[in-house]
Amino acid sequence: MLDTTSSCLWLWLLVLGLLLFITNGAYVPITYVQSAVAKGAVCLDGSPPAYHWDKGYGTGINSWLIQLEGGGWCNNVSSCLVRKNTHLGSSKRMVKQIPFSGILNNKRIFNPDFYNWNRIKVRYCDGSSFTGDVAAVNRVTNLHFRGARVWLAVMEDLLSKGMRNAENAILSGCSAGGLASILHCDSFRALLPMGTKVKCISDAGYFINTRDVSGGHYIQTFFDQLVATHGSAKNLLPSCTSRMKPGLCFFPEYIAQQIRTPLFIINAAYDSWQIRNILAPGIADPHGHWESCKLDIKNCLPSQIKVMQDFRLQFLVALLRLGKSASRGMFIDSCFAHCQTEMQELWFMQDSPLLNKTKIGKAVGDWFYDRNPFQKIDCAYPCNPTCHNRVYDNPHAPHS
Repeated sequence: MLDTTSSCLWLWLLVLGLLLFITNGAYVPITYVQSAVAKGAVCLDGSPPAYHWDKGYGTGINSWLIQLEGGGWCNNVSSCLVRKNTHLGSSKRMVKQIPFSGILNNKRIFNPDFYNWNRIKVRYCDGSSFTGDVAAVNRVTNLHFRGARVWLAVMEDLLSKGMRNAENAILSGCSAGGLASILHCDSFRALLPMGTKVKCISDAGYFINTRDVSGGHYIQTFFDQLVATHGSAKNLLPSCTSRMKPGLCFFPEYIAQQIRTPLFIINAAYDSWQIRNILAPGIADPHGHWESCKLDIKNCLPSQIKVMQDFRLQFLVALLRLGKSASRGMFIDSCFAHCQTEMQELWFMQDSPLLNKTKIGKAVGDWFYDRNPFQKIDCAYPCNPTCHNRVYDNPHAPHS
């Protein structure tokens, strides 16, 4: 009996491993931009920036998809010192190869519109969504706040390797990378030839300026400190910084309307990172009343669901600040999720989340190629049975 059970377990693990291998696509090696160091375009610890590139082929040989990695931010010297010793602050700490899945997958069945493009994942090691630029380096901390230089150095390297001949190009990103894809959308367009078809995608990057559960302005204060620490103000939209304080210009609701390049916004209205870190950050919940709810939306009390429904309404109001645009795409589901383009099961699989009977991967492809516009906002939780609501293992797990 034990042997039969063991055999079944091994068979199940083998099938699971095979499935993961098939859906994840290829493992892609890292490329370090060594030439960037001389320009001062470096990670927090002074190491060179890096990216992973799976080269395009066939009809996609002159099409480029740039995916900016996410991973939160550091807002002061203390948090940046901690970050400096991780893969989010040093290319020395990055793994040498990573699997490409979702929007980066190289298999047509899992990524029908972009599988054979040049697909690049730009690693994130500056802590400012690629906006910082402080010339001086403190000799004691040895912290380099150079995110904006990293952005430009990586783009210049890719342009020299063929991106300047792009016929199609997408700047995309998840979380802090999704915010960066908004902040850099128009500058990305300006780097490419006039005839290139260029669009941008922000996945889970539409962070909103709202009060936390204690009534405080935690995220607004955090962004104010971030912009000051990294010297980001000069790299934010002048049309925003000329009329409000720079920290506010880190919020998409105040800048995205001014983006001229077509933009597709993918976001959960109950974004799990925002619920956990903007609505109910630990500092606003000292007694841990929200801890169980933040792990799994099914654990939330009716009173907490009510607060989250109010958050959704505030999110939609912030979204509506953008105004109407025929060129914009929108996939706003009612899931408890964060970052849906790089996870294969959320991007394009048989049971992927649906809006208007459409998967995210299909909606984005139709929008990019002008086959069909897509601007859909889901009904309120728990109305969508196709959601893959995220469950966190422990309240102190690293942020995605």
